[in-house]
Amino acid sequence: MNINKLIEYRIFFPSLLIIIGIAIPFALYEAESLELLYSIFDYIVDVFSWGYLWYGVLLVAAGLYLSFSKYGQVVLGDPKEKPRFTLFEYASIMIAMGVGSTIMRTGMLQWTSVANDPPAGVQPGSPEALLWGNAYSMFLWGFQVFAIFVIIAPAMGYILYVRKRPLMRISEACRVVFGDKFTEGWGGVALDILFLISILAGAAVTLGLGAPIITYNLSALLGVEVAFGMTIIVTIIWVLLFSLSAYLGIDKGIKRLSTINMYLAGFFALFILVAGPGVFILNYFTDSISFLLSNYINISLNTYSVHQGEVSHIQSNTVFWFAYSATWALLHSVFAATISKGRTIKEMILTYFLAPTLICWIATGVLGGLGVHRHLTGVLSVLDLVEEEDRMAAIPEILSTLPFGEFSIIIFIVVALIFLTTTLDSTTYTVAAYTSTRDMSKFESPKMLRIIIAAVIAGLALILMRIGGLAPLEVISGLMGIPIIIIQFILIFAAKRMIDEDKAWEYNIRK
Repeated sequence: MNINKLIEYRIFFPSLLIIIGIAIPFALYEAESLELLYSIFDYIVDVFSWGYLWYGVLLVAAGLYLSFSKYGQVVLGDPKEKPRFTLFEYASIMIAMGVGSTIMRTGMLQWTSVANDPPAGVQPGSPEALLWGNAYSMFLWGFQVFAIFVIIAPAMGYILYVRKRPLMRISEACRVVFGDKFTEGWGGVALDILFLISILAGAAVTLGLGAPIITYNLSALLGVEVAFGMTIIVTIIWVLLFSLSAYLGIDKGIKRLSTINMYLAGFFALFILVAGPGVFILNYFTDSISFLLSNYINISLNTYSVHQGEVSHIQSNTVFWFAYSATWALLHSVFAATISKGRTIKEMILTYFLAPTLICWIATGVLGGLGVHRHLTGVLSVLDLVEEEDRMAAIPEILSTLPFGEFSIIIFIVVALIFLTTTLDSTTYTVAAYTSTRDMSKFESPKMLRIIIAAVIAGLALILMRIGGLAPLEVISGLMGIPIIIIQFILIFAAKRMIDEDKAWEYNIRK
């Protein structure tokens, strides 16, 4: 097997070497590197927080424009062909890819960060702080973040299924803006290397930081200490699962896991409502939605400029959340384009806007509502618990307050594990497609290449978990969002220009 014929070595190997070259030194000097990186990030929060807030709003506006203008009716593919997936399958895949296991962590615990460190003028731990907590948790999984994830998908889907370009790469989508010489030269290579660095780094961080969601619940279930050996076992099982799913492909692997997990997550939410404080959760969910909608513009665009002193959790975390989301934006958009054959641009964007948002708000209402109820009734001092020990340890503590507590923890582990798997199998599949030399407008990426990519992600994550380099890499991933934001706006323009050049809004639409 000639690897040069399997993989585009000009972009894959430099990307991997750059990640290793950055991550290993930072890992060896973790304390010093974190101090440096956080000082850089704090500077960005101080100087550019306004820019990140407008960035999210502008991408929502761009998504709505592309959806409801003449561009929205353009079909990604042959207008006579039916979409590849049913709407439920399509939405399930997008939810699994866009949300992942992170919703299990933020849904359960994010409210505590805001309740302990609320906006200026709000008393920590007060009823208002509790409402801010869950409303903000929902905001994190709102329209801005999913606009960030999907906004360049029209350009990627268009080059793949309408113009039928053989390579599904950012450089190809930029061809209409920068020309052939740039795309086929080192400029195009640099764009594709940037894509791979951001995705491989993000995947390693997801694998490393996702494992504790499982290990802390396993620890509570089995009554043993969390140790690196347990993390290794969980990670290996997880790697085998997402490698197998990616190997099987979208139809046999990713789609099946995604749809199964929707049913499992729905069952888990129903179980909490029935076995737990269902009435309180529904009331608190209603209050949280009301509070969120009443304060949505406030959260979206408030820099708290007139409040002197330390920034609150909402201010600093929103900037980091949007910056970190930007590093995943290229991956989400490339994957969304891959599964959107036969869909209109409007269907693709609005599905990504609405389906994950709805699921995330429900998950946050149920999981967050359970924790808030336990705190208010004195069953568990959740706000103190998350301050005193590792935050992840609070999750099994909250779940164990339910009837059949061990069963609740088991279901949580299964749902989280599948969510983690569907995030990384999609990532593996997309990176393989991106680095493949095969014509992606006609074929899927080679199965062997998917296994190679899965092994690279797993190996990088395990090394960094062992030597302690995940925290710096997470901050680096957030900082990498800055150049990607520029690329996003270029690709929005590129999509519009390609469609205008082809007059696709006249000819490539459903009759």
